[in-house]
Amino acid sequence: MLIRRIKCLGFLGVRYNSSHYVTTPIFYVNAAPHIGHLYSAVIADAHCRYQRLKYPERKVRLCTGTDEHGTKIQQAAALHKIPVATYCDQISQRYREVFQNANILQDDFIRTTEERHKRAVAHFWRTLNSRGHIYSAAYSGWYCVSDETFLTDSQLKLDEATGTRYSLESGHPVEWTEETNYMFRLSKFQDDVIHWVKQEARIRPAKFEKILLDTLSEPLPDVSVSRPSNRVHWAIPVPDDSSQTVYVWLDALVNYLSALGYPDEKYSAFWPPAQQIIGKDILKFHGIYWPAFLIAAGLQPPGQLYVHSHWTVDGQKMSKSKQNVVNPVQAAEQYTMEGLRYFLLREGVAHSDGSQELPQHRNCILNLTQ
Repeated sequence: MLIRRIKCLGFLGVRYNSSHYVTTPIFYVNAAPHIGHLYSAVIADAHCRYQRLKYPERKVRLCTGTDEHGTKIQQAAALHKIPVATYCDQISQRYREVFQNANILQDDFIRTTEERHKRAVAHFWRTLNSRGHIYSAAYSGWYCVSDETFLTDSQLKLDEATGTRYSLESGHPVEWTEETNYMFRLSKFQDDVIHWVKQEARIRPAKFEKILLDTLSEPLPDVSVSRPSNRVHWAIPVPDDSSQTVYVWLDALVNYLSALGYPDEKYSAFWPPAQQIIGKDILKFHGIYWPAFLIAAGLQPPGQLYVHSHWTVDGQKMSKSKQNVVNPVQAAEQYTMEGLRYFLLREGVAHSDGSQELPQHRNCILNLTQ
């Protein structure tokens, strides 16, 4: 039954070669892991297990890890009154332990605070810059610290009672920001990204392909790829300009390369990824920014993005601030980790949120483990 369920997850159209590179997102360490994070890892692990069983001659590689730079990390460490590096070490270790307990058979666990990753980011930046795709400019706009991204007016909603603006997608507040940044010529690669998205089975489930194409139907603005170091100090410095640090999303996306040893030539043995597992909330970054960055750097984009929806509680996305997070360690203690893994694979539906009341989640897990 489980093999049949893995087939039904939707991994169709993946182009299989002698190597098969699969990634999860790297998980942001502003808070401890919940079952939504574990869900990404379990999907990727199940897919890789299936590949190894069906194609024993194929070199299958699974990478995961943690994203450890940016404003939110600075703020979280300050809230806990500990050094930022110590905070990152502690939360990253909790992710590692959860995945170990869940028997996720990853081949690498990358951290963006590692020297190998910083080296890869510096090389990637210099490549983009040498090709003329980065320029310096004054920039202003509405910035969402929680989402680590600038938003356009059409992506905002206004609370008329307070005058506060929020992200339409995440509901997090934004702040007006004016600064001099380095910009990436995203607009130059719009047609290339559209062509990539339209390839057969590139984005699965198909509903997320439509979401991307709807976004790409409007002109793409160039995107800021740095922040002033006096505002975001917990980040990788821009090569040859210590007054700026690399934008957390450009930094984070390069992890898929640094985990393979980029820029050393050995990375090419597994590049490009056959499949990248992501949550729907980071579709824009992986479905627009990431292929544009790669094409600009002269690299091949991934074979497929497999996008899953969220696990919700009472219809709301799990969030530490809402205190509605399901802790995978506690759930596994009650229902066993194998029971939890089975529940996530059996009950999860990629194209729709798993929206049930928390007691119903518990009853469902209990029934599946009996």
